[in-house]
Amino acid sequence: MSEKRSPSSVKSYKAAHILVDSKYQAEDLLKKLKTGSEFSELARKFSSCASAPHGGDLGEIRVGRAHEDFETAVLKLKPGQITEEPVRTPFGYHIILRLA
Repeated sequence: MSEKRSPSSVKSYKAAHILVDSKYQAEDLLKKLKTGSEFSELARKFSSCASAPHGGDLGEIRVGRAHEDFETAVLKLKPGQITEEPVRTPFGYHIILRLA
C-alpha cells in the first residue's frame, strides 16, 4: 500500500467505523444515522469489530496501514463526515466516520 493514494501532507488520520457482515445491515444502519441515531451507540450495539465498546473508534491510523478500500474511503472524507455508502473489504461492510 503506497502513500501515493493520499495527499502527501496526510501521514495519519483518525477514524471510527461500524463493521457488519452484510451490505443490507450496513445500509440499514446508514438509514438510522440519517434519521438521527448516534454513530457511537450504533457501533457499540451492532459492530462486530473489537472497537465496538469504544464506539467504533479505531484511533490514529498511519497511511498505508489499513485496507486500501477502507483508507481510500476515509481519505475522501472531511473530519466529521460519514461514508454515504457501505465500504466493502475482506472483513465485511464498514460505515466509516472520519474523526480527524
